[in-house]
Amino acid sequence: MNGSVLIGKIFGIPLRVHWSVLVLVVLLGYGLGRGTIPALAPGRGTGVYTLAALLGALALLASLLLHESAHAVMARRRGVAVEDMTLWALGGVTRIGRAETPRAMLVISGCGPLASLLLAGVGIGGALAVRAALGWNVAAAVLFWLGWANALLAGFNLLPAAPLDGGRIVQALLWGRTGDRERAERAAGRSGQVVGMLLVGFGVVSFFYGSATGLWLALIGFFLSGTAGAEAQRATLSAALHGVPMSRAMSAPVVTSPEWLTVSRFLDETESQRRHSVIPLLDFDGRPSGLVTLRQLAAVPGSQRDQVRLRDVATPLSRCTVATPDEALLDVLSRVSGPPRILVVDGGHLVGIVTAHDVSRLTHLLRDRHDAPR
Repeated sequence: MNGSVLIGKIFGIPLRVHWSVLVLVVLLGYGLGRGTIPALAPGRGTGVYTLAALLGALALLASLLLHESAHAVMARRRGVAVEDMTLWALGGVTRIGRAETPRAMLVISGCGPLASLLLAGVGIGGALAVRAALGWNVAAAVLFWLGWANALLAGFNLLPAAPLDGGRIVQALLWGRTGDRERAERAAGRSGQVVGMLLVGFGVVSFFYGSATGLWLALIGFFLSGTAGAEAQRATLSAALHGVPMSRAMSAPVVTSPEWLTVSRFLDETESQRRHSVIPLLDFDGRPSGLVTLRQLAAVPGSQRDQVRLRDVATPLSRCTVATPDEALLDVLSRVSGPPRILVVDGGHLVGIVTAHDVSRLTHLLRDRHDAPR
């Protein structure tokens, strides 16, 4: 997620924090310190409420982290790759690979809400114990609020809408019942779009009736609807490209350029190549060494283009997605973050390239062929 900073690892999994987390802490702290805690534990000073509100907001962030960690740890136990976890203003996101069975998806999806429900029980039970045994009303108020917040988090995540955990659970159940993964993904995605738009409508109405949380619900609904729509599109793409090898999607022959050319010489002498937005580079042995985009070249100041070579601004091969002609296109696309720019290499030599345009062209071709009357 853009705007996220890597701050360390949890259970060996990279943890990122988005800048919007600061907004979440401020909003939660303000609401807690000005309203919730004083209502539950009146008679204390502003400093006490401020400190308690800050600790409560940070404790909720820790709860979100435990929720996401439950997903990540269970995914690893089930043999599913985990890329990272990210905390941001609307909660947490754990990027994991594709589960191989409906049961694995069901268990991975369900453990997050289960962790939140356990935290809810600990928070509410802890609040009752602290108030009864020690009489610490402010601490009890924070724990009580934290418990109910985790209960709401679990309940919200169990809504039957992808990409929420409830949507994943529905997807796993449909997948297990029908045996059709893509159909289950599309159903969960459509459900997510519907639930997202309902949240937007409810949030807007609530906001106009004076509830500040309505705006927050509307933002969550927009995010949910957009993400669910993207997932439904990916499911449709998966259905169209199932079993298709890289060799069928790639463009060949490939327009390439020597990596040692200067930017100025490339722009002056290779006019035909400038019609392509992505140019693979070759080293002195004719082997691929990376790729460069016209955007990268345009960013080089005009005064430096005679000295800067293509390899100096290119994305090196170590950071490119590389595949063989026989690999499954969907498997390779699952390794790509962002627009696909995949170098197809056979025996150390470049034989093709797959870009977003190639994937779109092949998808439309296969759809038209599938939809054609027989």
